[in-house]
Amino acid sequence: MICPACKSDMIVVEHSQIELDYCADCRGLWFDSGELELLLESMGLENPDLFLGNLLDSAEAESREKKRKCPICGGKMKKTVIGQEPEILIDVCRQGDGLWFDGGELGQLIEQLTLGTAEQRGASHRGVITFLGEVFRAPESAT
Repeated sequence: MICPACKSDMIVVEHSQIELDYCADCRGLWFDSGELELLLESMGLENPDLFLGNLLDSAEAESREKKRKCPICGGKMKKTVIGQEPEILIDVCRQGDGLWFDGGELGQLIEQLTLGTAEQRGASHRGVITFLGEVFRAPESAT
């Protein structure tokens, strides 16, 4: 898959039914439809749908950023704001193919979603660290 932001080839990593398309150059992430919800549920967050709402029906945000093309259908994606303080501007495929997060935006979203007790934040952060550690770990050498 080609990165919608910098046009580099992206790599695919998979873990527990969650497939991430990751751009090593600009550090952006593409989530196919439904995969972000799977990631948030795997972190133990209750009802991520309440936070994400229906992104396809959400209003388009005003932005000076250039519109990006969906890496699946090639159509122009809309800019949508999620989260609060700070708001996070993501790209959403109008056909429902998926979501694009620029580098660091997914971390901001996870931080906002885990603003509960210290225990909740710790458990969620451990879940993300475990997930990312397993996804990006080096393969074991066969000796």
